[in-house]
Amino acid sequence: MITVNSAEKYGKIVAGTKAYFTDNGFKKAVLGMSGGLDSSVTACLAKDALGAENVFALMMPEKGLTSDASTNDAVEFANELGIKHSVQEINGYAEKFKNMPWKQNTWSAANLKPRTRMMMLYNYANANNALVLGTSNRSELLLGYGTKHGDLAADLLPIGGIYKTLLVEIAENIKIPQKIISKEPTAELMPCQTDKEELGAPYAEIDPILIDYCDRKIPLAELKTKYNAELTEKITGRVEKNRHKSATPFIVKL
Repeated sequence: MITVNSAEKYGKIVAGTKAYFTDNGFKKAVLGMSGGLDSSVTACLAKDALGAENVFALMMPEKGLTSDASTNDAVEFANELGIKHSVQEINGYAEKFKNMPWKQNTWSAANLKPRTRMMMLYNYANANNALVLGTSNRSELLLGYGTKHGDLAADLLPIGGIYKTLLVEIAENIKIPQKIISKEPTAELMPCQTDKEELGAPYAEIDPILIDYCDRKIPLAELKTKYNAELTEKITGRVEKNRHKSATPFIVKL
């Protein structure tokens, strides 16, 4: 049964996406598909908004790290949606940075991967008069859980206003395959990496804190009595620390 809330929100996203393309004179979109929930929902709504013939998906695995299941699920669902796609490994591009005159650390190497993927997406977009659809949800954006000029870069973020927990409900309603919905969320930038492990809790525990803190503006002191105090401190601290990731570059005034 489709709930009014999730069905209505999905319809608004589809309509808003279609209107944005029309208003800006574009017909085609490109997005990265990882085989995960966020990119699968984004691909589905792109097809509904623009038509399958106007949507192109890039699967950009890292050989030796990205699981075969992730790539296979992405290709399988793209075929189900009827959208054209291509699999392009990123290893050869990221490897070149090992020869830079400065030493790489864990995070500089990890962040190269989403930035390489976004470079590919924009290269395709420029070559085909298309816009890049980002796949970040509202939970990730508020937490700053993404890479600047990597997966956080895009021309349009269709699901950027949807919390992860609601996105699961939407995915179920629009018949995203259960094997994709039930996957443990992960960026797959490093071995054994999961969102839960890195953020300190599952989204089911994080989203209520984000909603109360960012949307309802409930004071931190009050939130720490309502939720686990340590987790609340960690989540709200992350929001404040990472606000720069969603802001336009600061311009020094003359």
